[in-house]
Amino acid sequence: MPIITYRDALNHALREEMQRDDRVFLMGEEVAVYQGAYKVSKGLLQEFGEMRVVDTPITELGFAGVGVGAAMAGLRPVIEFMTWNFALLALDQVVNAAAKMLYMSGGQYPMPMVFRGPNGAALQLSAQHSQAWESWLAHIPGLKVITPGTPYDAKGLLKAAIRDDNPVVLLEGEMLYNTKGEVPDEDYIVPIGKAEVKREGDHCSLITHGKSVLTSLQVADALAKEGIRVEVVDLRTIRPMDVETIAASVRKTNRAVVLEEGWEVCGVGAQVGGGRGPADIVGKLHLAFQTPQGSIGPVGAVHDRDELFAPDRILGGHGVPAGVSSAGLIITAQEGVLQVQLRLQG
Repeated sequence: MPIITYRDALNHALREEMQRDDRVFLMGEEVAVYQGAYKVSKGLLQEFGEMRVVDTPITELGFAGVGVGAAMAGLRPVIEFMTWNFALLALDQVVNAAAKMLYMSGGQYPMPMVFRGPNGAALQLSAQHSQAWESWLAHIPGLKVITPGTPYDAKGLLKAAIRDDNPVVLLEGEMLYNTKGEVPDEDYIVPIGKAEVKREGDHCSLITHGKSVLTSLQVADALAKEGIRVEVVDLRTIRPMDVETIAASVRKTNRAVVLEEGWEVCGVGAQVGGGRGPADIVGKLHLAFQTPQGSIGPVGAVHDRDELFAPDRILGGHGVPAGVSSAGLIITAQEGVLQVQLRLQG
C-alpha cells in the first residue's frame, strides 16, 4: 500500500471527487495560483481550470456566503479557510446560513458543502492563530464536525464529507500535513460518525482525536514497555459522536483518559465524560491539564500513575474504580510535558 503525506491524502481526495462529480469545486484564499497555504490544492488549477479552483480576496465572510449560495443552487462547494482562526470572520455564514438553511427552508435547500482548513496550535504562531475549534463548532446544530488524525482518515473523511448532503466542518491538524501513512489507491470513504480503535488494550481507554492521535499512540507504545496495555480510541468525528465505540472500550478497560488539544471547559473531554450517552458508561470524568506554562483548569492532587493501573483495583458501577477520587498520568509530547489528571467519582 502506498505511503503518502497527510497533505497529499487531502489532495488526492479533492482530485478524485472533482473528477467524479463536476458539481464539486474548491474556493478560498490562494487555493489556485499559489496552490494553497499548505499546498493541499497542488495541481488542481492546471487540471480543472479557474472555474472550479477559485482564488478569492481576503474576505472570509464573503466567499463563505458565496459557497452557501452555490450549495443552494445545487453545486457542492469545498470552502478552504487558510486557517480556522480566520473563519471567525465567516461564522455568520457557517452558523446562521449553512447550518440552519435546511431547517429554515422546510427541507427545500440541503447544504452539500464542506468547510475545511488547518486547526489548532502550530510552531511559532500567536495566540490568535492557535485555537482548537472542535468544541466551538460541534455545539452548532446542523453541522457535522470531523477531525482526521492520519492520512488514511484524512482522505476517506474528506471524500465522505464532499458526498454528504449536509454542511461538514473538516478540521485538519496544522502540524499533521507532513506526517505519513498508508493510503490505498482504490476508492474508499471513512464513514462520518464512526470512531476507530487504533490500538487494542485492556488496562485503560485513551480517547482522542486529530493531532493528539499520534501523541496517544506514542504514549501507548511507551506504557507498553512497562506492561500497561492502553487502548487508543480515535473519535475521528466529534459530531455526531460515536458513543457506542467509546462505551464498548470503557466497558472493557474500566478506565478512561481523554487527551485533546482544546480547553477543558465545555471541550470534547467534557462531552465524553458528561454528555448524554457516554456519561452512563464512562462515569463522571473530570479532566485538568498542567503545562510548562502553568495550570489550566482545576488541577488538584495527582496520584502516582500506578494507582490508575493497579491490578487489584475493585471496580464499582459504571466502570468507576471504587473509592478512587483521582488518578494521573504524565505524558511527554514534542511540545513539552502534558500532565493529564483523571478524576473518577463513583
